[in-house]
Amino acid sequence: MSELITAELVDLDLSAETKNDAARSLAERMVAAGRVTDLDGFLADVAAREAQMPTGLDGGIGIPHCRSEHVAAPTLAFGRSGRGIDFGAADGPADLIFLIAAPAGADDAHLTILSGLARRLTNPEFTAALRAERDSAGAAALIRGDRDPASVVVPDAPESDVSGTASPDVPDAPSSVVPDAAPDEPFRIVAVTSCPTGIAHTYMAAEALESAARSEGVELSVETQGSAGFERLEPAVIAAADAVIWAHDVEVREKARFAGKPVVDVGVKAGISRPAELIAEARGKAERGEITALAEGPAPDGGGGGGAGGDRTHFGVRLRTYLMSGVSYMVPFVAAGGLLIALSFAIGGYEIAGAASVADHFVWGEADSWAALLNQIGSAAFGFLVPVLAGYIAYGMADRPALVPGFVGGAIALTIDAGFLGGLVAGLLAGAVVMAIQRVKVHPTLRGIMPVLVIPLLASIVVGFLMFVVVGKPIASLQNALTDWLNGLSGSNAVILGVVLGLMMCFDMGGPLNKVAYAFAVGGLADPTPGSLKVMAAVMAAGMVPPLALALATTVRGRLFTHTERENGRAAWVLGASFITEGAIPFAAADPLRVIPSVMAGGAVTGALSMAFGCTLRAPHGGIFVVPLIGEPFLYLLAVAAGTAVSAALVVVLKGTRRTSREAAAAPGKPEASVAA
Repeated sequence: MSELITAELVDLDLSAETKNDAARSLAERMVAAGRVTDLDGFLADVAAREAQMPTGLDGGIGIPHCRSEHVAAPTLAFGRSGRGIDFGAADGPADLIFLIAAPAGADDAHLTILSGLARRLTNPEFTAALRAERDSAGAAALIRGDRDPASVVVPDAPESDVSGTASPDVPDAPSSVVPDAAPDEPFRIVAVTSCPTGIAHTYMAAEALESAARSEGVELSVETQGSAGFERLEPAVIAAADAVIWAHDVEVREKARFAGKPVVDVGVKAGISRPAELIAEARGKAERGEITALAEGPAPDGGGGGGAGGDRTHFGVRLRTYLMSGVSYMVPFVAAGGLLIALSFAIGGYEIAGAASVADHFVWGEADSWAALLNQIGSAAFGFLVPVLAGYIAYGMADRPALVPGFVGGAIALTIDAGFLGGLVAGLLAGAVVMAIQRVKVHPTLRGIMPVLVIPLLASIVVGFLMFVVVGKPIASLQNALTDWLNGLSGSNAVILGVVLGLMMCFDMGGPLNKVAYAFAVGGLADPTPGSLKVMAAVMAAGMVPPLALALATTVRGRLFTHTERENGRAAWVLGASFITEGAIPFAAADPLRVIPSVMAGGAVTGALSMAFGCTLRAPHGGIFVVPLIGEPFLYLLAVAAGTAVSAALVVVLKGTRRTSREAAAAPGKPEASVAA
């Protein structure tokens, strides 16, 4: 096993000024060491991970990380900045920057090493030693764990300079709010930590909670649901616990295990930054006897985390989570299959869809044979859309036992021509049936075979009966009616639909409404018609507008934006051109009241124009890179440009108005320099 970090991957005088520059500087060292194969591809993956959630941590730490197919071996690069770099932490810039690169299929041993590093970052002695170390090889040895931090001479400094909020010596909340407990019966908490990548934050939150628990005299057991998998807490440990803490940004697996316990439900960064507060809150809930509705149910509900308490999760939120679970797993099939089909059309024309099977006829030197091959591979991938959608909607509702009935229901939906709508219904039915079966109390000797044999068998029978005999035909009729309506779209009806789709694509920029509009468009590609191809074109065009508009606004009126926003604006050009709507999220998060209405207006303009121009698209993704495959490509680009200009103009006007008002309010009694921020 190669060393995770060497002296060549350490920069103790990192001169970068922005997080993007810092990631590039450290990634270049990885490329030089042969650990990363494609610099730009890897940095794109790092940026995509950063867009999900800032990776800055309290205590002056930045930990950008990702899993990427461009990584040859698990690698860590370390940089130390003298001036500090903004990674989005609440307490200011980071001076210790760790860039973690994990291959898409990293083995458990390497991920265990990475998790060990993440845990050590909560140790103030370790971070102080890194700040004091003067030799690259010594810093690499510290990070690998080959050197004791106590061997580094650390200059005297206030404790707050080198310790994060997770330090066990500095509790975040007073323990006086805790009810008295007998010395021989400590207060017991079980916790679950998880993050989208499962490499760093998952384990740092676990370590922070464990440290805070030790300082508070609390007995705490943590289940880390990271990339290396997870070992379930023993049922006896959960049963003995007085309270539960979930610090997570992805769905907690098998929530039913924690039924009947007080639950504190927060995002993973809260577990890192304020662990003692969470422990105090858990104690308070236990003292008051609060049992959340989410934790009482006998089956997992699939609700995601990120800070919403389970007791505040109503049915609409859970339903949205179920649907998004299915869509998120479906999207890779959409992207791969759709782009392969589009590429086959570019090589062999649309008639290639009727070519004979390449298993029977394939000529190496014929372009048409290669086009047919791509088309048939893409069609095979597309054939999984509805079963995958249904299977993972059911999975989001009731976990692994629901996968089989969900996939079976989705396959039946294809058989009876119920299409995309049939897949949605099949997934919800499968999840509901499994949840109902899980409510039945069985003898302990049968529990082991229930999720593997009994539940999938019974649920598949019920879902199959319902889809074939009860609901399948009405859904198929509705699907056909929707298809006929799309085919008949023309004039004002098409424009109105384009406006609605544009608004949905731009409202939450990658969130639920965006995904609903995208899923609606993609569902039509499974059996493409002229109407469904127009819908796909309008959806992709509108989805490109938000990042392109913010990129244009930061270019023409940069003084209205912060330095970080101007840096994000440069990246937004590429993200927007690639149809990655999430590139606008940092701007919307910073100023939602001005940014969101502006991009919605531009998206509506683009969607309406695309439909009015009759633009069509067979590829579900790709942005400007699939323009040659678009019907009416020049008019399509005109629609995107028009919406981008409208949104950028509105952003500039609204931000300029705010700036003028703020300066006017500050002018009396203040020198001009004080308001020219």
